Amino acid sequence: MTHYSWEAILFKAYNKLDKSYRNFLEQNREYFPSKEEYLNAFKTLPRNRVKYILFGQDPYPREESAKGYAFIDAKVKTIFSDRGLSKEVNRATSLRNFIKMALVAKGDLQKENISQEAISQIDKHSLIDSIDKLRINFEKNGVLLLNTALIFTDKKSSSKHIKLWQPFIQSLLASLEADSPKLILFGIHAKELKKKLSLESFKIIEMEHPYNHTFILNEKALKLFGSMKLLDK
Repeated sequence: MTHYSWEAILFKAYNKLDKSYRNFLEQNREYFPSKEEYLNAFKTLPRNRVKYILFGQDPYPREESAKGYAFIDAKVKTIFSDRGLSKEVNRATSLRNFIKMALVAKGDLQKENISQEAISQIDKHSLIDSIDKLRINFEKNGVLLLNTALIFTDKKSSSKHIKLWQPFIQSLLASLEADSPKLILFGIHAKELKKKLSLESFKIIEMEHPYNHTFILNEKALKLFGSMKLLDK
């Protein structure tokens, strides 16, 4: 069940999907997030609180990681360790770079030194330490965490899923046009939305995907996400 404020919008958007693709979503169990989870972003953030829509690419290619929120790796339990970032975060390149960016934006890291050793020396008593709390902080700032494709089957099919979800995304955005949420576009696939969909009425914030090391010191990212205080308890 999604939040009641989304029900009419999602019903309309879902019915814009190709009929055969709807049948696939309803009958197939060989994809993730599961049928019960791929709309999770619409369960925890009511429509009237949406200020931004963050478009990632497609879900994480690991079932334990992909739980219906763009950029939230459910496999990660803790963010920090005594040595700096936790092993789980260090293995998740995009998340590692995002956390480093957020620490720089907060002033806890200096641009000249973003090493594990520097992170280990930060006083973390006032910082969150779970991926779910990061998701909650995004939503407190009105950020809807949405991928351009809501499910994953295999890497070679990613482009197909992104294309097939486009009617859903277009309908969703049309329903939100009057609310004027800002669109945050991460990476190549998200930027493709500008080419494929009608986004003229939305303010768009583009930046490289956090997978790129340059994201850590991206001034747009530092300004936007720094103001959200995403790592604060």
